[in-house]
Amino acid sequence: MFRQTLTKVPKVPSRRAFSITARAMSEGDTGAPPKTGGPGDAFQKRERAQEDYAIRMREKEKLLELKKKLSEQQYHLKKLADHIDELTKTQGGEQN
Repeated sequence: MFRQTLTKVPKVPSRRAFSITARAMSEGDTGAPPKTGGPGDAFQKRERAQEDYAIRMREKEKLLELKKKLSEQQYHLKKLADHIDELTKTQGGEQN
């Protein structure tokens, strides 16, 4: 009697889409990085790469601004040195 009740269990409709998705996931793709310091899943790798790229671009922009300011300061110092040389030439003396 018990055997007959087990064989007459109604069939559950198959959810093939969910079973395919579960097979596509590999072990360890939980969304959290491994505690051992591993790289994590593909999404985390891509996100980390995008963040690193954005940081590098910001640093590159800052470096370009600093180089521009440095060249402006060097130009200003050269103009001041030329002006000082011009003033000392007109005054005469032993070195001129």
